[in-house]
Amino acid sequence: MSFEFLFKPVEELDAWLTGLFDGAPLLVALAIAFALGLRHASDPDHLVAVTSLVAAEDGDTRKAARLGAWWGLGHAGVLVLIGMPLIFLKSELPAWLESAAEKAVGIVILLLAARVIAKWVRGDYRASAHAHGDESHGMRRHLRRGSHHRHTKVRSPAQALSIGILHGLAGTGAVVLLLIAALPTKLEAALALGVFAPMSIASMAACTAAFAWILTRPIIEPVYRSVLIPALGAFGLMFGLWYSGLA
Repeated sequence: MSFEFLFKPVEELDAWLTGLFDGAPLLVALAIAFALGLRHASDPDHLVAVTSLVAAEDGDTRKAARLGAWWGLGHAGVLVLIGMPLIFLKSELPAWLESAAEKAVGIVILLLAARVIAKWVRGDYRASAHAHGDESHGMRRHLRRGSHHRHTKVRSPAQALSIGILHGLAGTGAVVLLLIAALPTKLEAALALGVFAPMSIASMAACTAAFAWILTRPIIEPVYRSVLIPALGAFGLMFGLWYSGLA
């Protein structure tokens, strides 16, 4: 099964936005780069990876926003650290590196999706939904969750950062080529990248926070925990197999 159809709308939007670069003054070009950065977080592979991470950690809206920001930081850091030299040297990333990073992203999506399904099968999400049991049971749960939180407090941001770095490696070449082709000078392309990169942080934080907020509303949360979480896990498995080239 191919998931190329998921990428068509964002590719068409990007094509329309980059078409506006032609002959645009610098301030307009930077505004377009701003819009491209905000849009960039909605790439299907980005969303599948980070929503799987958020679902696996069963985080609240604030935690989801933090995970999204860590993802964006990893992505933006690679864009700047690698993209700027590529722009000024008018060079490209080795094709093998981008290809390897894409495969690694697919494998990470697979692992995250498998973890979501494993936690759902164990009943972790159902247990979380019934956290208001009797007092002694609640206290034991609180202690267990407190210990778990101390463990994931370090692990989750590190995972999100690593995912962002992988996505940055996989996508930096395309972003740099787009800016070099669309803008007349290397300086303008570098300035546009300097606007584009931080917007990916803000947009991914907003996307993950919105995901967590919507799906944990009281009217939606029971369906989210019983149906949507395993559905997300199954979709992540299929998407990861396709994106990594394993299926």
